[in-house]
Amino acid sequence: MKIALGPLQYYWPRDTVFAFYDAMAATPVDIVYLGETVCSRRHELRQSDWLALAERLAAAGKEVVLSTRVLIESGPDLSVLRRIAGNGRYLVEANDMGAVHCVDGRPFVAGPHLNVYNPATLAILARAGAMRWVMPLEMSAAALAAMHAALPPGLVETEVFAYGRLPLAFSARCFTARQRNLPKDDCRFSCLDHPDGLLLETQDKRPFLVLNGIQTQSAKVCNLVDELPAMRDMGVAVARLSPQASNMADIVGIVHDVLAGTLPGPAARRRMEALQPAEACNGFWHGRPGLDDAAA
Repeated sequence: MKIALGPLQYYWPRDTVFAFYDAMAATPVDIVYLGETVCSRRHELRQSDWLALAERLAAAGKEVVLSTRVLIESGPDLSVLRRIAGNGRYLVEANDMGAVHCVDGRPFVAGPHLNVYNPATLAILARAGAMRWVMPLEMSAAALAAMHAALPPGLVETEVFAYGRLPLAFSARCFTARQRNLPKDDCRFSCLDHPDGLLLETQDKRPFLVLNGIQTQSAKVCNLVDELPAMRDMGVAVARLSPQASNMADIVGIVHDVLAGTLPGPAARRRMEALQPAEACNGFWHGRPGLDDAAA
């Protein structure tokens, strides 16, 4: 099973992003997804910067995939999408059906936001060029096993979101700007102040969600590290880890040790507790509410 580093969901300064990926180049990550998937107003990195990072990571032996935005809202957004889809060198992760159309039959990765829940849909995407798909975040292990049983062997690879705050929803409204009473078009790039998102609590001070611009995330961190051996037995080819502001290299190292068989899954999960920005959850994988933690 390979380790993938998913696209950066947060808005970090340019130098921070470059330093982060330089550090990731030295880790045992196999696949790196690059690009802005959340908000078109995030301009710390231009497309030329993402391509420069792609070259550096490819030179370090990583498989590079360019991710498209989930919500396309304007003509300029569409122009960016077309440039990514037609880059001519790197594989593309399509996060909406417009991106699937733009890759025009070339191989691509079907991102988690395409919401593929049945074998017929996945077969259609495979005919369109999908060589790997990322399981929807709320799909259970049992549902994934049923998908695998209904698919021809070797049709597409399966990737599972195995670590990180879950991207639950996207909106045309920017919630991070709204909490400062700012309009979206004059957000003053408020997301820069929240490198792991802005925690939203209930009235009784319980973590509820995380605001990340137009994206809403889980407050808890999905952690399926102890499920990795079972995933591999099911035929999962790739485990996706979502970037966080600190301790990411340590997280990758622990996951690598589990896959190498040198660290038991439960021990790895306990070790990761001090490295996570919040408590763990794994409910969706077990067919329960997502914020549940079956290991607790």
